[in-house]
Amino acid sequence: MTVVYDRVALIGLGLIASSMFWAIKRGNVAREVTGYARSDETRQTAREIGLCDRVCDSAAEAAEGADLVVLCVPVGVMGQVAAEIAPALKPGATLSDVGSVKAAVIEAVQPELPDNVHFIPAHPLAGTEHSGPRSGFAELFDNRWCLLVPNEDTDPEALANLRNFWEQLGSNVDEMDADHHDLVLAVTSHAPHLIAYTMVGVADDLRRVTDSEVIKYSAAGFRDFTRIAASDPTMWRDVFLSNKTATLEILGRFTEELFALQRAIRRGDGDQLHDYFTRTRAIRRGIIEAGQDTDAPNFGRGGRKG
Repeated sequence: MTVVYDRVALIGLGLIASSMFWAIKRGNVAREVTGYARSDETRQTAREIGLCDRVCDSAAEAAEGADLVVLCVPVGVMGQVAAEIAPALKPGATLSDVGSVKAAVIEAVQPELPDNVHFIPAHPLAGTEHSGPRSGFAELFDNRWCLLVPNEDTDPEALANLRNFWEQLGSNVDEMDADHHDLVLAVTSHAPHLIAYTMVGVADDLRRVTDSEVIKYSAAGFRDFTRIAASDPTMWRDVFLSNKTATLEILGRFTEELFALQRAIRRGDGDQLHDYFTRTRAIRRGIIEAGQDTDAPNFGRGGRKG
């Protein structure tokens, strides 16, 4: 493990930022980490638990003099925060983010930045349903993917340093263009979250099944939906509003597939159902073989934090 940046600034101190801090300290990846959160309560909590070497009272103060500044705020406010910190950014610094949407973030942030700052969007594909400064842990990024979204003008040295930074935090790193990123994430994350929110909402609306029955008799499928649907509501509101096109495209495809399965059930077409479930089962095996989940009983929950 080696120091990649002298000073890193984390703007927003929730699950991702707090996990970044603990991973930075685990590997001595930066000499100093400053932090800022909009909420007085969050800043106070961060100070109490030793989250960040220095917790600042403004985003600009946290960003000043930092070699890497990471926006860990909801995607809907990233442009506003970028405008706030722009005058304080050090010439030659790298600005990045951890947002789940990329095209809308680039559109909002890039115009606010001076020309002497390297903007390299990023997205660590890691998380839990928990949020807030106390929810982070150093192992969150281990063997998970972080996608970097450079453009044709991105400085190669700045890109190499950011790649090295995320690798030191435990991530596998890949590069992707913004529009393709947003389509991929609509398939793997955004649409599944919306479906989970919908299924939990259906259970809440279906009054013939009582609340106590939903809670007591939740089999693994519904229980896992509730875990996903417990994710931060502000973040996910902004994700869907910022990635409309790709999400609606995937939801349209999902609706077509759902109608096809409805017809198969109505007609008693067991062969179609069996073939479909066989194909989808293979995807699960692929995820396990890629090291992105475990086939341990109960998904390995017993020994995993978060």
